[in-house]
Amino acid sequence: MLNSAILQVAAKHLESDISNCLAHFLVLGTKASIWCGKHLKMTLMSTEESQEEEHENLFFQLFLDLLSFLGACFSALAIYPVSVEKMTVDIVETFFDEELNLIKDSISEIKRIQSFVSEEVVVKVTQEVIDSVIRLCGAYARALNWESWEEKLERDKTDMDFEGANSMNHVINVTKCTIEKLCEMGIIAANNGGSLVPIINMSWKGVVTLLQLGDGVLATKVNVAALISNLISLVNESIRHAAEAWFSSLKENISVSEARKAFLPVKFYLVNAVKISSLYPYQAYLVQSEITKCILMMSTLKISLSNEKLLKTASDVFTELLEKTSLDLLIALLNSVQVKRELKVEILDYLFSEGSCPNSVAGDPTTWGEALPGERTFLIGRVSLFLNFLRFSLDLDDDVKLGIAGKLGWFFDMLVNEEVYSSILLLQVPVLYGSGKTVEVVWQPLFSSLLNALQIYMLVVSSGPAWRELESFLLENLFHPHFLCWEIVMELWCFMVRHGESGMVSGIAGKLCSLMKLVASTESVLVADSALRKVARSISIILTFGAQSMVDQVYMAIVRDEGTQLSSVMRLALFMEGFPLNLLSDKMKRIAMQRIITDYCLFIENFDEKSMKSLDCGLFGAPVFALSASLQSLQISTSDINVKTLKFLVAIIHNYRVCEDQLMKDQYRKLLSETLVIVSNMKHLYASLEMEKVICELENLFISGPAVSDTQLYECKPDLALFMAGLAHMDIKEADESSKISALWDLYHMLLGERHWAFIHLAITAFGYFSARTNCNKLWRFVPQDAALSYDLTSGNEANLERFMSKFKVFLEKETALLTITASSDQLGLLVREGLKLKEMFQKISNVVIETAECDYMEIDGEKQAMEMNSEKQSNRKRKFPDGIEKGMELLQSGMKVIVDSISQNDQPSSNELPDSFLTTFSRLEAEISQLVGLAGGD
Repeated sequence: MLNSAILQVAAKHLESDISNCLAHFLVLGTKASIWCGKHLKMTLMSTEESQEEEHENLFFQLFLDLLSFLGACFSALAIYPVSVEKMTVDIVETFFDEELNLIKDSISEIKRIQSFVSEEVVVKVTQEVIDSVIRLCGAYARALNWESWEEKLERDKTDMDFEGANSMNHVINVTKCTIEKLCEMGIIAANNGGSLVPIINMSWKGVVTLLQLGDGVLATKVNVAALISNLISLVNESIRHAAEAWFSSLKENISVSEARKAFLPVKFYLVNAVKISSLYPYQAYLVQSEITKCILMMSTLKISLSNEKLLKTASDVFTELLEKTSLDLLIALLNSVQVKRELKVEILDYLFSEGSCPNSVAGDPTTWGEALPGERTFLIGRVSLFLNFLRFSLDLDDDVKLGIAGKLGWFFDMLVNEEVYSSILLLQVPVLYGSGKTVEVVWQPLFSSLLNALQIYMLVVSSGPAWRELESFLLENLFHPHFLCWEIVMELWCFMVRHGESGMVSGIAGKLCSLMKLVASTESVLVADSALRKVARSISIILTFGAQSMVDQVYMAIVRDEGTQLSSVMRLALFMEGFPLNLLSDKMKRIAMQRIITDYCLFIENFDEKSMKSLDCGLFGAPVFALSASLQSLQISTSDINVKTLKFLVAIIHNYRVCEDQLMKDQYRKLLSETLVIVSNMKHLYASLEMEKVICELENLFISGPAVSDTQLYECKPDLALFMAGLAHMDIKEADESSKISALWDLYHMLLGERHWAFIHLAITAFGYFSARTNCNKLWRFVPQDAALSYDLTSGNEANLERFMSKFKVFLEKETALLTITASSDQLGLLVREGLKLKEMFQKISNVVIETAECDYMEIDGEKQAMEMNSEKQSNRKRKFPDGIEKGMELLQSGMKVIVDSISQNDQPSSNELPDSFLTTFSRLEAEISQLVGLAGGD
């Protein structure tokens, strides 16, 4: 009772002028705090509750009175200037230390204290004291001239007194003490089960506020690295706790509210860590290992959540709350001018270099429990983190962008890693889209997310120093051996060609042409996997997305040195890889087409063995290859390709049979294939008399002649199948049973008897085309007894012609179905009915009102965010329409509902009952009425 009375009297006098006796009040507060701290522990240790109830009630009332008195003392100190007297300074610093210790003890024991005093009361009084301490430190710091700190340091070196030095040391000491105690309070409150949200908010926000004082001087006295480390530990602990709880007993979907409750504290700790790291980046670098491990494992956890069907909601919330914030922590470190470039490179090397980051940390049971399954998920987590750097590269400084460009090689190596490759193609992940308040989470394939991130990065660096590095990387990887990486490179080039400025696109075209000239050689033009053909293939694909001027530019660059061997080689390579001749300007297209036809005609007219030997092996038959490759892009007139082509084909077959030089034989075989392609595209040639001789020569080459044992002829069979399909345009007289019809039967017998699945498909496709258009009636004569489709699937021994015809019919039906573009009336009607049902379901779901739940709030960046997901009722008030209009809208809605119910009851109405036009018109009418109802709706 006496102690309580003393405090009450002292508290009253604090409101008056106590400048001459302020130290006495502080000594009183210090002694009272020490006394209360001891008795608090003794009281909580007491087990005789019933006998001490009156004493305990009196003590805890005294305890609350003391906390209020301490808050008043701190407020009173702010009124008076910073003391320079050593005795007073010591008293004030001791006062700070003891009072903050008492507050820390009260927070630590709050679960036991609430048996005697309401937790809300203790928290409220504690908050007031903490707020007073923070305000006092701020007032002290603002009262000093921190610009003279450098002068003080110089005086310290010479042991000279300096006016204001004591004041500065005093303010630094009390502020340092407060920061350290607030950090301890924040950790204790966080470990108390999350019920002390107000204390967590105030303590860590207070730490950030105090660290901003003193123009950076505090960094020399306060262990800022330890503060960041503590926040990272809280992040790790919070996520570990949530992950262990979810993965250990995964039985039902995690709700949005549960996920937000778990992740909002994590975001709070990360936001404060970002703020501190931005203020003191070098101190943050001292704990960069902890930071990078934490962010890596968070990225890995997101992948783990995305892999579990019941945790997809948690993955959504994780992406929304933590993905960008966690990256901001690394960006704050990497963007700082206080961190040297080599240190930034060190961080990027740790994150994105092979073998630099220990994969075992992902599965460390002491840190993460069983939440992360191991190395595979950890590798994908690193890839995901790299994609986040690309996606948010707009926030990076130029040095960091350049560093990221240097890690693209590592990125491609990771993509082809056997542990990662399949997940890149199969895994679905949530991705943030939008900015500001319009951000939404969208699920998409990881591969699509990857392409999108790279495209964003490409746009961001296109006008900066990192572009040269990225451009070199893309040019080098035009030769990447793995198809996935090559596809990515091509997507990026095509993206840049579609969206880049004309000057940049023109420069890209020039560099691609220069690269092609660098790798061009006559030996490689006919080798499909050569560097020349790879570049030509890439250029042809890229040009399909470019402007007409770009296509013209590339073509002119290639033919500029017309007549030279290099120009001919590059032109042939481009044509063979599908150069888009149809995208050339009309003038250039005419010139190109005339050149192709003229060269071809000259070549076949002058074709003989002597002329062939005089040509370079790589350019042997170049005009034939050029025409064959350009048939799909250009409309070649039938008058340009005449019967000389058939005579040329016969000559090739003859020369192939008699040629003994293996190299020349290979060239003849390639010429044979390309000429068959040309003939198959020229329907008018099948009506020529020379065609009979061609068929007989082919039959002799592939079946009856000495070359039948030539195993290399299989290379020509795909093109032979095309040629055979074109025979449908030939007038065939079955009654004659001439050598021609016999040769046709034999050739189809050979094709349909093939056992390789690819040849089977080509043969069946060709025979299907032939069967649908030929004037032959005895098609069974074209089918051999041992046709591949004649055998039963069970034994594979019994062949049956009827079985072939049955399977052939199924094949043709499938081929026809694939070519169907226009939907049937039944399909349209079904789609309309399903659409109406979906609309009805959506309207029912939209009318569900979600109750707003009571929840705690955690302040993050000045905004209160609920610890549970709240769905607030948002009333978009609209202008009141006249009653007649609203009543009419109600009647329209009722009528629409009757019609929808009627349609829904009859799932398969006949076309006579409900015509397609009615269903389509009704669907549009319903949409219009829905809009009218929305416009006329009230509150």
